[in-house]
Amino acid sequence: MDHTLTPLFSALLQHAEKNPIQFHIPGHKKGVGMDPEFRAFIGDNALSIDLINIAPLDDLHQPMGVIEEAQKLAADAFGADHTFFSVQGTSGAIMTMIMSVCSEGDKIIVPRNVHKSILAAIIFVGAKPVFIQPLRDKNLGIDHGIPVRSVRRALEKHPDAKAVLVINPTYYGVCTNLKEIVELVHTYNIPVLVDEAHGVLTHFHDKLPMSAMEAGADMAATSVHKLGGSMTQSSVLNVQGPRVNPKRIQTIMSMLTTTSTSYILLASLDASRRHLALNGRAMAERTIELAQHARCAINEIPNLYCFGDEILGEEATFTYDPTKVCVHVRKLGITGFEVENWLREHYNIEVEMSDMYNILCLITPGDTREDVETLLTALRELSHINDDVAEVKEVVIEVPAIPQLTLTPRDAFYGETEVIPFKESADRIIAEFIYVYPPGIPILLPGEVITQELIDYIVDHVEVGLPVKGPEDRSVQNVKVIVETQAIF
Repeated sequence: MDHTLTPLFSALLQHAEKNPIQFHIPGHKKGVGMDPEFRAFIGDNALSIDLINIAPLDDLHQPMGVIEEAQKLAADAFGADHTFFSVQGTSGAIMTMIMSVCSEGDKIIVPRNVHKSILAAIIFVGAKPVFIQPLRDKNLGIDHGIPVRSVRRALEKHPDAKAVLVINPTYYGVCTNLKEIVELVHTYNIPVLVDEAHGVLTHFHDKLPMSAMEAGADMAATSVHKLGGSMTQSSVLNVQGPRVNPKRIQTIMSMLTTTSTSYILLASLDASRRHLALNGRAMAERTIELAQHARCAINEIPNLYCFGDEILGEEATFTYDPTKVCVHVRKLGITGFEVENWLREHYNIEVEMSDMYNILCLITPGDTREDVETLLTALRELSHINDDVAEVKEVVIEVPAIPQLTLTPRDAFYGETEVIPFKESADRIIAEFIYVYPPGIPILLPGEVITQELIDYIVDHVEVGLPVKGPEDRSVQNVKVIVETQAIF
């Protein structure tokens, strides 16, 4: 295929050059009808291609023209049989994966540290999750991948599962042995779904972990916008093999997608695919070199640590993506949250995320050597002003056992509920989510039984100031539970 072409983007440019009189949405009509300041900032070029699914521009819901051509080029670039563009982000692509293979009551094997879009899809479709605990790194305070042996045990116990979902790479860049997991799961003739939100560059360089498609996975939701140069909210769903039905996938994707699809987002996917297909290896090579430079320099700064090859060797730490620069800050005597705020206030630096022990910096093809040197200068100063720490803050974070799932998440989420004091909720079935960060693993999901151990664990974390997310009552004084049916005498 000719990857110099951009069928969709080129069609948009040609349409804009014709400058047609528009009696269709969007109502701003090339910017004329919008706020002047916003128009001046965005620019008329962008606004001229903010269009809808008129005949010359094809329709994402039933592509038969330039969008179909663009998706075929993307499939070739990503090594897939089919690629579907998503303007609902990777969250929409993830929900499509799950809803394409699961029906009400079906089991799906998933890691416990899943993105909320996975849990949303499980609730929407009425599936029953079978959880696998990821490998916990107690030194770094983060989670890695899921071990192959855990997947094997889950399949032996639940051979009727409809799918196995894997996060690869993790948010922090660590990968499990995905190829071995795929080969194992396929012996059960079960599809493998991959949350590949942080792995778009893996398709274009052999120094990066193996991509989901190369590993043989059946579907992978990939965020092109995160690392691949497209605009925020634009992603792809890559599909291959006989275990999934591309026509059903298209139907589900259409059900979950707005009918007013953004052609700016779609065009950015088309152009990003061209850039990656033609220049992806060189882009990735330079990005890896820049990230490894940062990693080596950080490891020379007192009381800072950035993991690399030395963490590998376990099934769940089979390889890693070096462009994810995770800086461990515990020995500075301050938290990752404090480091994030300090970098913002003193150096105008924004990091990807922070937790109790770490900050995460993503090095992408959009970074420069100057950017990285500014980060290193900031970290050296931060280390210097904290070099006389008398006591390292140590917060021991033990992940409780996964609670019993009594109702499916859907039945609990949509069930009859009442609100009661959280400290008095032992043995009740929760109807909402509770997450504690760190470590970021959901502690309670709709349908699970609240235990006194979990109450004590969550209350302890709230009292020491760790952020808790999920419940409607953000103070976690109250919790929503399933109404108990009273006995009739």
